[in-house]
Amino acid sequence: MRGRTDRIDEPAKALAFVEEEETEMNTWLQVVEQPHLKTNRPPFRPGDTVRVHVRVVEDRDTDKPRVRIQPFEGVVIRRTGRGLGETFTVRRVSHNVGLERTFLVHSDSLEKIEIRRYGKVRRARLHYLRHRVGKATRIKERRR
Repeated sequence: MRGRTDRIDEPAKALAFVEEEETEMNTWLQVVEQPHLKTNRPPFRPGDTVRVHVRVVEDRDTDKPRVRIQPFEGVVIRRTGRGLGETFTVRRVSHNVGLERTFLVHSDSLEKIEIRRYGKVRRARLHYLRHRVGKATRIKERRR
């Protein structure tokens, strides 16, 4: 019986060591990522209509590259990840063609994010909007 209990204790010790190592790694990642996280981003959820102002660089080859701000407005259909890798996808329909664009929340190329409407949805992923057309894509407004 003693041999069995010893075998049981060894994996528990190894598991405790791995968990301790993971927490050290998580705190280290948080320390490294903290200065790069943007604090001026408004809280938004899937279903919200947002206008994302993106910095677009034109004429990179020339001596003076021109930077302009290009707005992209649409419905947030998903939000994934956390930390520096957190992303959100915005969908809009332009000239009867659906456009989806994925942005990093903490990217330097995002000038600002404006919330135009707060949508009331019961899903975290709104991929079903891809198959809907016209008035079927409407989302009710959330009371605040």
